Amino acid sequence: MNWLISANSSMFDHATVFEHYGFIDWKQGNGKFQVNDVIYIYSTIPTKKIQYKCRVEKINLTSSEIQPNEEYWIDKAEYQKALGGKYMRLILIEQIYSSKMSLENLIKNGLKAAPQGSKKLDENLLSYIEGHFNDSNQNDVFPDMVNEDSDAYEGIKKSIIVNKYERSSIARNKCIEFHGTSCKVCNLDFSKMYGDLGKGFIHVHHIVPIHKIGKEYKINYIQDLIPVCPNCHAMLHRKIEGREISVEELKDIIKNKTVV
Repeated sequence: MNWLISANSSMFDHATVFEHYGFIDWKQGNGKFQVNDVIYIYSTIPTKKIQYKCRVEKINLTSSEIQPNEEYWIDKAEYQKALGGKYMRLILIEQIYSSKMSLENLIKNGLKAAPQGSKKLDENLLSYIEGHFNDSNQNDVFPDMVNEDSDAYEGIKKSIIVNKYERSSIARNKCIEFHGTSCKVCNLDFSKMYGDLGKGFIHVHHIVPIHKIGKEYKINYIQDLIPVCPNCHAMLHRKIEGREISVEELKDIIKNKTVV
């Protein structure tokens, strides 16, 4: 069976739970879920997209059997409400950040309204989701420039592989949700320059290159990542006297129109 459920990141930080553990223990509610069912998770405002594909590994777990997750609840009152009842364990299979999975496109292909609770997927909508979810060409994730000789590893196993790296689009998405889509170096906003064509387009830069951090380092999307335009991103990875310049140095170059 294939299901669609919704996740509200203003109450529960599901993205970070997936990044840290690769699974979530989710309240079953009224859904008649079975082991090995496939569940797609729709992230509500501001994302408004299906972002995760999961498999049900366990059902009917009690609150004493689940992974402790109070620290991931933004709304502690909702955490207290969530205690009790039965839970299911959702193993993350894949994730995506694509306009093909937006509410607008889902409605065009059979969804009646923004998902609330759980919903069995009918054949037409499931066909659309499956047809685009695994299409890596539709994934709106842009690679950083990285040292291909490094064995650095970021986050849990993902379906998007760039230059031998398994990149965390979860961290990228959360960076953009927090910082926005304007370049933090030159302030370019692609939507203002190109209209709808540029809406949501931006690169994400690792302030500390991932080949310089530990294999199991957990990315802090506020401190470690910033949105930058492709031009500034390229300049941040150019080397002067054997080193890459910092974000602040590049800002000074733009401000003063001088060379280092």
